[in-house]
Amino acid sequence: MLLVRGGQVVEPSGSQRADVLIDSGRIAAVGPEIDAPGAEILDASGALVVPGAIDAHTHFGLPVGEVRSADDFESGTIAAACGGTTCVVDFAGAGRESPDVALGEWTANASGRAVIDYGLHLTVTSVPDDPAEAARLFASFLERGVASVKLYMAYPERLMVDDATLARALTASVETGLLVCVHAEDGAEIERLTARELELGHVGPDAHPATRPPEVEAAAIRRAAQLAGDAGAAVYVVHLSSAAGLREVRAANANGLRVLAETCPQYLYLTEDRLLATSEEAANFVCAPPLRADVDREALWSGLADGSVQVLATDHCPFTTSDRRRGVYAREEGWRTFREIPGGLPGVETRLALGFQGVRQGRLPLVRWIDSVATAPARLFGLSHVKGSLAVGLDGDVVVFDPAAHHRLDADRLHMATDHSPYAGMQVTGWPAITISRGTIVARDGEPWEAAPGRGHFVRRLPFDWPNPELPGR
Repeated sequence: MLLVRGGQVVEPSGSQRADVLIDSGRIAAVGPEIDAPGAEILDASGALVVPGAIDAHTHFGLPVGEVRSADDFESGTIAAACGGTTCVVDFAGAGRESPDVALGEWTANASGRAVIDYGLHLTVTSVPDDPAEAARLFASFLERGVASVKLYMAYPERLMVDDATLARALTASVETGLLVCVHAEDGAEIERLTARELELGHVGPDAHPATRPPEVEAAAIRRAAQLAGDAGAAVYVVHLSSAAGLREVRAANANGLRVLAETCPQYLYLTEDRLLATSEEAANFVCAPPLRADVDREALWSGLADGSVQVLATDHCPFTTSDRRRGVYAREEGWRTFREIPGGLPGVETRLALGFQGVRQGRLPLVRWIDSVATAPARLFGLSHVKGSLAVGLDGDVVVFDPAAHHRLDADRLHMATDHSPYAGMQVTGWPAITISRGTIVARDGEPWEAAPGRGHFVRRLPFDWPNPELPGR
């Protein structure tokens, strides 16, 4: 038994001074002055006691051409635990492989390696024309514990689907309770803009934002929202990056559509000026959607605060400097244009603390911070029967968060398997003192602790309650 004593327990419903008792891996009691003879006592005085965070968007060991994202399920979940995350939901699938192949590969990748619990989304690039067959396919995913799929509206060479395919997926989601996630960028327009930049000789990372301006995100969200409305479905927009995209999300919901959204710390903290550095340094900041302007950062903080954006995830997909330099074709001479730079940033370890800086700065209410990093991801992704809250009977996933701890976000102070940090030189105030996963302490003061590879379980997720989702901020 573990007794977390004397902390400020924070949930989306409010906060209170209370103890939390964990017994046999589950929350056994929450309340003042719990008497638990024989329990190991963890002093949480002066700390916040919060549900273990859930990162609903990671890419561990993702192949991108000839290189892979730097973190596998072992290093990635260790880093997550050090940063206060006790469950991740990773995306299975890297291209147009079959669902069986994708799920088989990702299950094998995670087995025996994960330190914390994990679930899987499934990347889908085709949906049967016959509605009954499509529904049976989606139901088969749910039978395997996968309650969400992702379709790309970009990357025509390997991932993009047309509107008819997305419409079929949304219709099947209504029948089965799967949640459809979309990478919302207008792929055809990106291709046109990319060709223009290359024709002009603009081949470096500084040209990347011009090929994926906010309008391509907004246009794709608008299309996805309309298709979801036609199907009577909900749709979840991953990695929302722009003020223009947020306006489309808000407009859709104001018109009675169900458009959910996440954003990521890189879009709250970093701006496109990082792509104006030397090409080698700028390559480390290439991601899609690209980094934006200050006006977009401010809008996204506002959306996260008022609940228009429900979830703070990471899109964790880091690469080493060497792999960035070699490019997706792994050429010794390196990449030739920005299109060949593997895109994605690290974040699974720093998300909780970066979100808390918004609380400290008055940008984000304390309860919205917890909702966005833990409770909302559990609710939307079929995990609330086991995670996302400190309710009695749920998994004993608890974080003792020290709001006064200082932590530098340099690569050598973190555990993500990459040699650079997008937040290098930044010092945050507030960091997890203790991370508990199903009753086991897996990190202390930002370092691994009894973090045994293979102790993480695959979590079978439940269907999304699409007819009546409780949307914060509506």
